[in-house]
Amino acid sequence: MKKFILIFYIFITFSNVFANESHYKNLSKIEMDVIRNDEIIGYSNYFFKHTEDSMIVENYTKFSVKIFGVKVFSIDSESKEIYQKDKLISFESTTLQNNKKKFVKLNYDEKKNKFIIHGSSYVGEADLDNVIGNWWNSKILDAKTQISPLSGSIKKQTTKLTNKDEIEFKGKKIKLFQFKLKSTEDLPDDKKLDFDIWLDPNEGIIFKVKYNRLGSWEYRLKRYE
Repeated sequence: MKKFILIFYIFITFSNVFANESHYKNLSKIEMDVIRNDEIIGYSNYFFKHTEDSMIVENYTKFSVKIFGVKVFSIDSESKEIYQKDKLISFESTTLQNNKKKFVKLNYDEKKNKFIIHGSSYVGEADLDNVIGNWWNSKILDAKTQISPLSGSIKKQTTKLTNKDEIEFKGKKIKLFQFKLKSTEDLPDDKKLDFDIWLDPNEGIIFKVKYNRLGSWEYRLKRYE
C-alpha cells in the first residue's frame, strides 16, 4: 500500500513538473555556478522574459579549466530560446569551445510540424518531442531525446529516479529527487550522456547536475528569482 501511494505521489508530482513551460512564468533568472574538482571555474546563467503568450530564455555560459596556469579547456556560449504558447518555435546559440566555433539555429516548421535544425554537428529535421539540453528546463528529465545546445546533435537518452535527498538552501530545507540520465546509444566516451541530476519537484527547478569527465564537474544552483 505504501509503495502504491509513493508511486501515485511521484506520478502526480511529475505531471505538474513536466506540464509545460508556463510552469516557469514567474521566473526572471536562474544562476548556476560551474564547479570542477570543488573549485568554481565559471557560470551558466538563464534570464527569462515573459509576455502574455511568449517566453524568451537567454543563457550565458562561460568557464575555463587551467592546469599549472595553462588553459586546457574552455567554453564561452550564448543562446536564446523562444516559446510561443508553451511551444518551442526557435533556438539559436553561438559557442566558442577551445577556440573552435560551434552553433545551432533551430526553427519550428508549421507545415512539416517539425523542427528544422542547422547546426555545426547536425543539419536536418527533428521531431517536436525533442528538448533542448539546457539545465533550466525540467522537461529534459521526461524526454527520450535531447538536442545539444552547442552543436545541434540529437542524442537518445533514458532517465531513472534513483534517490530522494534533502538539502539546505538559503536557510530552508528542500526535498529533492535525484535522477540518473544516460545515453541509450553506443557513443564515444566524450559524447555520452551520463549525468546525476537533482530536482525540486515542487518548483521544477534543477538544483544540481553532476558528472565525471577529466575531473568531477557540477552545475550547482546559486540563486533563482
